[in-house]
Amino acid sequence: MSLPADIDQKLIMQGVHVDLTAALQNTIRERFAVLLRHNPWIVRINIRLHKDQKLGTGHQHHYTATGQIEIGGPDLVASAEGMAAYDTLDALVGKLDRLLRERAGLRKDKRNHPQQTELDAELPKTGNA
Repeated sequence: MSLPADIDQKLIMQGVHVDLTAALQNTIRERFAVLLRHNPWIVRINIRLHKDQKLGTGHQHHYTATGQIEIGGPDLVASAEGMAAYDTLDALVGKLDRLLRERAGLRKDKRNHPQQTELDAELPKTGNA
């Protein structure tokens, strides 16, 4: 599976209390490239992986992944939580993909089923004389 050529310009990765290793960065690129292939109108995707230092005890860690898709119109934002970083990122990709599909469906319905505009005022008639 090949990655889009502009993925490094469109994908912003941040780690809070987590070192984003090369393997983790490659995994993030591969998993979020699917979103860029689904919708070419995406301007940027911001991903923040946060490891909570208070909830994780011993060898267990608690991760929160937050993603923001910048696209024409309101941005799409989702977050996911879990005990494993990779599983949390997978859940985040699923949520953002679902948001993109819902948005595309709403736009398609709006385009294919336009609503008539009701005006309270009476419009003047034009006559050809």
